Amino acid sequence: MLEEVIRKAAKEVITRASIGPAFDVTTSLKGALDVEENEPAKLQLGAILKNIELSTAEKAAVCQDTGFPNFYIKLGDRFPIRSKIFDILTQAVREVTKELPLRPNTVHPFSEKNPGDNTGVGAPWFEIELFDGDYLEFYYVPKGGGTELPSKAFTLPPGVAMKELPRLVLEAVIDAGPMPCPPVIVGVGVGPSVDIAAKLAKKAAVLRPVGSRHPEPEIAKMEQELLKAINKLGIGVHGVGGKVTALDVHIEYAYRHPATFSIGIVFSCWATRRAGARVYPDGRYEFV
Repeated sequence: MLEEVIRKAAKEVITRASIGPAFDVTTSLKGALDVEENEPAKLQLGAILKNIELSTAEKAAVCQDTGFPNFYIKLGDRFPIRSKIFDILTQAVREVTKELPLRPNTVHPFSEKNPGDNTGVGAPWFEIELFDGDYLEFYYVPKGGGTELPSKAFTLPPGVAMKELPRLVLEAVIDAGPMPCPPVIVGVGVGPSVDIAAKLAKKAAVLRPVGSRHPEPEIAKMEQELLKAINKLGIGVHGVGGKVTALDVHIEYAYRHPATFSIGIVFSCWATRRAGARVYPDGRYEFV
């Protein structure tokens, strides 16, 4: 039954994402250890990599903050299951929370009641994109709270925005300090309103592989320049100083209104976790 296939694939994806950072992130952390010269930072990086090794071997969560559950979904027009997908993925979160286990991180915003299974109103959070195809593809991203606390969003007059953007990003990194568990990935979103800019920044931080560059050369150049500037700040791994404060900077945009220039800045930590699967109508699935 296709519903059961989706649930099984989702449980495997949630488990994979929870026990270790994405492959590109782990590879980048190993590269950071090769270039870092500050001894305390090297010790911290060594501990991080050992932690990843142990969590993978023991099939245990890589961080005590097992994150807020997010799904990014691509749904083909001809995939036979549609409205039930949210319920299936939510049930997968409930089951993995109990079985792995995961720390329950979803609480009522006012009463602070915790249902104990990482679900609730708006939890998991779903972002869905439709396309001309016959398969379902989804990524699970558990986003930690420490990386959300220093996130920022602004709306500026367009005349000054491009000049201010680098300063705002650097100031956000300085204000964040060790809070988002550096080395971080910095996502920058630009769009017509703060909500759109923040969504773009989050996707840039958690979904794009470390080392990837924006397809537009001018934006790719800005990503590289910001990364270089951030790593000159000397904050370093967990704030102990050093050459590697950020693993990467990713910028995404949407067309904006002529009168507004909104900027979102979102951090993702060294334990940036993501995993995905593609499910076909005949019941086959593969990890992506």
